[in-house]
Amino acid sequence: MSSPKKLLLLPGDGIGPEVMAEVKRLLSFFAKAGIGDFTFEEGLVGGCCYDARKVSITEETMAKAKAADAVIFGACGGPKWDNVPYDVRPEAGLLRLRKDLGLFANIRPAICYPALAESSSLKRDVVEGLDIIILRELTGGVYFGEPKTITDLGNGQKRAVDTQVYDTYEIERIARVGFELARRRRNKVTSMEKRNVMKTGVLWREVVSEVHAREYKDVQLEHMLADAGGMQLVRWPKQFDVIVTDNLFGDMLSDIAAMLTGSLGMLPSASLGEVDAKTKRRKALYEPVHGSAPDIAGKGIANPIAMLASFGMALRYSFNMAKEADLIDAAIATTLAKGLRTADIKSEGAKVVSTSEMGQAIVGELEQIVTRR
Repeated sequence: MSSPKKLLLLPGDGIGPEVMAEVKRLLSFFAKAGIGDFTFEEGLVGGCCYDARKVSITEETMAKAKAADAVIFGACGGPKWDNVPYDVRPEAGLLRLRKDLGLFANIRPAICYPALAESSSLKRDVVEGLDIIILRELTGGVYFGEPKTITDLGNGQKRAVDTQVYDTYEIERIARVGFELARRRRNKVTSMEKRNVMKTGVLWREVVSEVHAREYKDVQLEHMLADAGGMQLVRWPKQFDVIVTDNLFGDMLSDIAAMLTGSLGMLPSASLGEVDAKTKRRKALYEPVHGSAPDIAGKGIANPIAMLASFGMALRYSFNMAKEADLIDAAIATTLAKGLRTADIKSEGAKVVSTSEMGQAIVGELEQIVTRR
């Protein structure tokens, strides 16, 4: 018999624990239905970890993350921790997870469910049927580059420096992930950078082009300046299939894509490491894009769909359970089609429900789908 799949659940701060509770509900159903074989532990990360241990993540939790088959992450941060030392700020815990686990490839799907086409700020015909992926390089670039300093120049003046750095191998490996994703989809990659003003952009385009010519000639490749890409995302997003870009631009462009779908509460993500040559497995972390949303934390109104869909991505990318992931997607679509909405995606005539009611409804639909199979 195969060993259980080990999950580490890190609810974090703000609405993180509320949406993570719906993942636990889903895992409980899976156990009852005999779907997969999962065990899980929980740990602290972010502001709650700082409050308890004066660090954003402990060595014990890092060890558990390295031993897990997948990490399921909620959210971290909030105004409560604005004045803590920079190196132990809540976000430092997430950045360390990404860096120490080698999670270089951040997959952010932007899918507009038919029932939510009216929830987008764009016209229905622009977003209906939207299904794109923004692939963000996650462990390089300006977020990790050195030096990263603030220097006092005297006379009331300071100078802040952040460094954008990319090596060839970092661009090659994220480009390969993008081309491989495109081959399983509509076979098109759009690479975005700022080669007109940034040397890293010049290298980015050069390396992506070389990988394409050498290994992926069958995939359509186009290049676009990142600012123009942001404009095109809100003009006609369905022109894209897989967008591959660096850490900074990927952060920004994926938030733009969130509004195409109606809400940040709809966007899941997967952060993947290299495939181990011996075990053929990879480290991975799955999280919703929405952040900790401290303004609504504790009110029971957060949208759990991105969190549940992130777990669905774990099934797809870590456990080779694509059929089960498709079932979760179908249950979400059916629930939305029946008119249930959390506050962030409410529309005229829809029934507004709480976080737990939405999670319960989705798991209920999943149970019916599984029963009919």
